[in-house]
Amino acid sequence: MKELTLLTAVARLSAGGVIAYPTEAVWGLGCDPGHQMAVHSLLKLKQRPVEKGMILVAADLHQLQGWARLDALPDERQREVLASWPGANTWILPAGPRAPKWVTGDHSGLAVRISAHPLVAALCRAWGGPLVSTSANLAGEPPARTRDELDPRLLSLLDGVLDGDTGGLAQPTPIRDALSGNVLRS
Repeated sequence: MKELTLLTAVARLSAGGVIAYPTEAVWGLGCDPGHQMAVHSLLKLKQRPVEKGMILVAADLHQLQGWARLDALPDERQREVLASWPGANTWILPAGPRAPKWVTGDHSGLAVRISAHPLVAALCRAWGGPLVSTSANLAGEPPARTRDELDPRLLSLLDGVLDGDTGGLAQPTPIRDALSGNVLRS
């Protein structure tokens, strides 16, 4: 397997590659959300339909500008979202003009998270923007919690692995609708 550093991970992402990296609870697959072929490659390897949409992770709020519209929320809802970041909280925000259908799927919103995981944040900073983040597993199979649990079939199709430890959460991050506050995944 191609072992990556932050610099080589950025080079692979720039070339439209798909990489694996640890997140808050599980290993994730990531790519450039603005690169249609990269997102479609990731979806194909994972056997996930584009209609479901994707989660984006970022290092800070600035990286989400144009991708999601925090300003479309009432002040109270904005404060709740901002108070939860950086952290292991994914919110569905109204999609911004930079968010293409290959990322939003059949939805008008976009799932986003400003991660407190040091490696995820460092990767997004090195990349200079948000990244797609979806669990590193084939559709219908359990997500990998450790590097050793990564499916060899999946690993053989990736452009590299950025090694590290997950954040130790017992479950993937909760997903909440930012407009209503409703929990979609706990």
